[in-house]
Amino acid sequence: MIIAFGNPVFDAIRTPWVSTRGRVLSGCATNAALIYARLGGNVTVVGRTGMDRVHDYHAYLLDTGIKSETEVCGESGGFGLDYDRDGNRELTVLGRAEPITQIPAEIDDARMVFLGPVMQELPFDLIRRIRARTRAPIVLDPQGLLRRTTGDGRIEHFKPDGIEEICALCDVVKPNELETRILTGVDPRQDLDRAAAILRGWGIATVVITLAEEGALIVDPEGHRHRIAALPTLAIDSTGAGDSFAGGLMFARVHGHPWPEAGRLATACSSTMIAHCGPDFELTLTDARARAAGVAVTTTRASAARVA
Repeated sequence: MIIAFGNPVFDAIRTPWVSTRGRVLSGCATNAALIYARLGGNVTVVGRTGMDRVHDYHAYLLDTGIKSETEVCGESGGFGLDYDRDGNRELTVLGRAEPITQIPAEIDDARMVFLGPVMQELPFDLIRRIRARTRAPIVLDPQGLLRRTTGDGRIEHFKPDGIEEICALCDVVKPNELETRILTGVDPRQDLDRAAAILRGWGIATVVITLAEEGALIVDPEGHRHRIAALPTLAIDSTGAGDSFAGGLMFARVHGHPWPEAGRLATACSSTMIAHCGPDFELTLTDARARAAGVAVTTTRASAARVA
């Protein structure tokens, strides 16, 4: 069993190919949990949402076999997401749920813990408390730690003070290319090895950097560099691409697969999700393994870091 911390959001999405009717369930922790459950794993999601959506949220998770530990608050979270044809997106805040305060007893039995904030709902003190409560590996997607709102309700990205310490508490940190640049000051498309070396220099055992159509890089605790190729996919809606990658990665690792195989399964899951809009799509472990077989992986020793 894994436990995933992060608020659900209810998004309005518009891409060149599709637009949602109303708002659809999303969120980093939610999306990763949906993938993990569809592959056949047991998962509990911890988050907060408003009274207006809590019933539907719980019903949806129940239908997918996911257990929830939900604190009700005054407002449900959500974003408006507008994508252009190059995959760039603009986020507008439609609602913001309050920070999570609880650490459920299930953490004592967790084989892995996922931290997937959408926007500042995992205070640093809570992350420290989670680390103190469990010896299970912690996987962090830092996206929501690097977001704040502007006066007009739009999202801007920033590097918070103390983020290096928080990342070092986690066993795996998985930023995308934008988040990598914010964290390290290095564009990973220009110098991927240097960006990964900076993150590992903070004390992170395993660094996973996702690069959209350029695939992903995993640098493991032994210093092996696993370059994971992307599967060519028409991205109908790339919302949740990194979240679904995390879900597949965690499932593979919990079930004993080495990093290259974990990267393959993660890529298969991500490519499946982005070919659809919203959380409703078919995915089985058999299908994911079949897709994963087509993912190319190149493994080398990590070169000496250039962290100047």
